[in-house]
Amino acid sequence: MLPARAHVGSPDVFLDGNAGPYRLFVTVRVPQVIPGIAQIEIRSASNDVGGIKIAPMQLTGPGSQYAPTPDVAERSKADPQFFTGSLWLMELGSLQVRVDVDGAKGQGQLSVPVPAVAQRTLPMQKPLGTLLFGLMILLASALVSISAAAVREGDLDHGASAPAAKVRRAQVTTVIAAIVVGAILFIGGEWWKWDATQFARRIYRPPQLDAILQPDGRLVLHQRPIHFAAGNPRRPADLINFDNLILDHGHLMHFFMIRTPEMDSFWHLHPSASGQATFTDDLPPIPPGHYDLFADVVLSSGFPVTMVGQLDVPAVAGKPLSGDDSGTIAPPLSGEAKDSTVYAFPDGGRMIWQRDPVPLKANAPLQFQFHVEDKEGKPARDLEPYMGMAAHAEIICSDASVFAHVHPAGSVSMAALGLAQMQMPGASPATQQDGMSMNMQKMDMPGMSPAVDPTISFPYGFPKPGLYRVFVQVKRAGRVETAVFDARVD
Repeated sequence: MLPARAHVGSPDVFLDGNAGPYRLFVTVRVPQVIPGIAQIEIRSASNDVGGIKIAPMQLTGPGSQYAPTPDVAERSKADPQFFTGSLWLMELGSLQVRVDVDGAKGQGQLSVPVPAVAQRTLPMQKPLGTLLFGLMILLASALVSISAAAVREGDLDHGASAPAAKVRRAQVTTVIAAIVVGAILFIGGEWWKWDATQFARRIYRPPQLDAILQPDGRLVLHQRPIHFAAGNPRRPADLINFDNLILDHGHLMHFFMIRTPEMDSFWHLHPSASGQATFTDDLPPIPPGHYDLFADVVLSSGFPVTMVGQLDVPAVAGKPLSGDDSGTIAPPLSGEAKDSTVYAFPDGGRMIWQRDPVPLKANAPLQFQFHVEDKEGKPARDLEPYMGMAAHAEIICSDASVFAHVHPAGSVSMAALGLAQMQMPGASPATQQDGMSMNMQKMDMPGMSPAVDPTISFPYGFPKPGLYRVFVQVKRAGRVETAVFDARVD
């Protein structure tokens, strides 16, 4: 089972955003079980932050308007620009962590969308289980003994011996009490098993896609029937189905095809809804082979979902790419692949991964920084927004157990971020309209400006060690270019 939400195998949430005048890099380490404790890490880009408070809330609905009493994030003694805290996430579904900042420039606020799901069941620790079992035996034995003693000696004078009749009744009582206590323990054990089974059914697994490729190259995607909610089953907005989606970057679905295990054929497409629980698209002329499929959608509650599937593709004539669709052919990924930091574009330009020479570490928040140059080696000045963003990055592990679609603002869904902005206290009607329409150009977030700088950064953290391939997509002079990098993570 792959723990997943909007991403496959990548449970933590990363957001690089502005809380008023303060630039913050926020990491939310989501608990594996709900209710559970989320660990919050916040790094301020400046040293003028006086204090930070954090609070968990619903992303949408009445709970998004009434914040609980916030907790104070603790400032690191070694690094005064680093703050940590922990929050109880008490319910499933689309939540947010509201961050309130106070400092030399006044107050600021930032909302971090957090999809909260049960990712696994946690076994009881053996020492604790042994202790509880011993206490249960002691308590059961005490109940039986007390029942027998009450019948045998309950009305005797002090020091008097029980007659034979009372002893026989006490013996019968011992048997009856043992049967009753045993029945209670049996019923309790069955209830525990039933409750554990019900919880296991709520463990979130990536929804499956059925992909059918027609002879003419038309791809038909069906959502397999599922019988659980993404988050809170009492909220219809959390139900996973193709009729419960909102636009994200102007599309209901962002669909990725990656040929495995080589990962040398990558396609980012945008199928259209065409009937109940169905999306369709005309494939471009892609190389044949076995492809892993990832379909990013966002529910109306703001809950992001990545659906997964597989497809064997024969030789397809296909239709030329159009609109926001893009793709690339790259050298095959091999187990001996070394870290790569420079990728050459067909026109002679290139993208450079500006990273430290030290090895990459898993479970550590990182700022991926890429620099785009033209064919003369100068900073590229022909960059344009690609679907409202400075760039898009797709990160996949060599065994396809991790897939993440991230942006300069982070790993959060931009549609969910728009909903969060709409719910912020004091949001103007224009701001609320921006949130409803998911107009990323007007949101105060990194990487969402119409002007695209040649140096682009992405906040993210590799969830586990392994070999990764990173696809970085930018738009230059009206054409989408995809750079490809390989990285080993310790």
